[in-house]
Amino acid sequence: MPKRNPNPPTLRTADYVKLASFRYALRNFLHFSETVAARVGLTSQQYQALLAVRSLAESAPVSIADLAQQLLIKHNSAVGLADRLVAQGLMVRERIPENRRKVQLRLTSKGEHVLRRLASIHRAKLRRIGPDINLILEDLAGAWRQRT
Repeated sequence: MPKRNPNPPTLRTADYVKLASFRYALRNFLHFSETVAARVGLTSQQYQALLAVRSLAESAPVSIADLAQQLLIKHNSAVGLADRLVAQGLMVRERIPENRRKVQLRLTSKGEHVLRRLASIHRAKLRRIGPDINLILEDLAGAWRQRT
């Protein structure tokens, strides 16, 4: 954990404006994501779970613990999330051959299809807003570099 600075630098109004702009851009994207996911009957957390399982699956079996870690949620919350995705036919639980007590999560073909559709929409949005977010981040980083 980083050490706390007992005397943080003084922030100017422009610094607050930059921080607010960054938070607004993030929240705007998250709102977009929530809306798009809702159109296909998912919560944004369910979309994130599909995305996490798909992105991790190439490297190793994805466990409930992996899902919880990726989504920054508790293990029991990840269990419930996986249960709902399994019930919707978007994900399956499979026993890991090396350890029959453990299960891995895998997307079904329906889950892959839904994820591909949502990810394409998100990627298109990020292509449109990416340059603006980059400018905000560069502006923030530049302001902080000048002060330290």
